[in-house]
Amino acid sequence: MWNRRHAEAETLGRVAAVLEQNIHLAAPGCRALDLACGRGANALHMAAAGLAVTAWDLSPVAISRLDSAAVEEGLVVEAAVRDVIASPPEPRTFDLILVSFFLERKLAPAIAAALKPGGLLYYQTYSRAAVTDEGPSSEQFRLDDNELLELFPTLKIRVYREERCLGDTHRGWRDMAMLVAEKT
Repeated sequence: MWNRRHAEAETLGRVAAVLEQNIHLAAPGCRALDLACGRGANALHMAAAGLAVTAWDLSPVAISRLDSAAVEEGLVVEAAVRDVIASPPEPRTFDLILVSFFLERKLAPAIAAALKPGGLLYYQTYSRAAVTDEGPSSEQFRLDDNELLELFPTLKIRVYREERCLGDTHRGWRDMAMLVAEKT
C-alpha cells in the first residue's frame, strides 16, 4: 500500500508545521533523524537548514524518491529503508528527531531514549478531535486529548499546540497536535 501511495504522489509532500515554525530551535549542524520520513519533504528541509540528516522509511519507493530529490537539490541526506517499529533508533544517537504523521505509541520510550542530552523531539500528527476529514479514519492512528504530553513524560515541553474544537473551528490549528520537547 505505501509503495503505491508514494509512487502515485505528485509531490514530495509538505513540510510539517512543527518543523517549519520551530527549525530555529535546532543547533546548526546537529544530527537529525526524520523517522518514518515518507517521500522526504521534512528531511530535505532540515538538510537545507544545515542539519546532518538521516531519514528512515519502510517504503523503498519513498526512499528512492527522497534520494533522487536530494541529488537534484544538491543536498546530503542519509536515507535508508528501515522498519522503525522492528528497529527503532539506538539510545543517545540523535540531537533532533522529527516524527510527522506517524503514530506508534509503543515507540515513544525508544524515541525519547534515542535523543542525546539536550536533544529535541519534534512531533506532529492527527488528533481525534477533528473538524475536517483530513488524516486517518481509524482512531488508533489519532491522538487523544493531550496524549503527546503523556507519551513523552521524561522530556521538557518547549512548544505544544492542540486547539481541538474550541472557538471558531474555521481558523487556527485544527485536527492535529504538535510538540517540541527537550531531553534534559
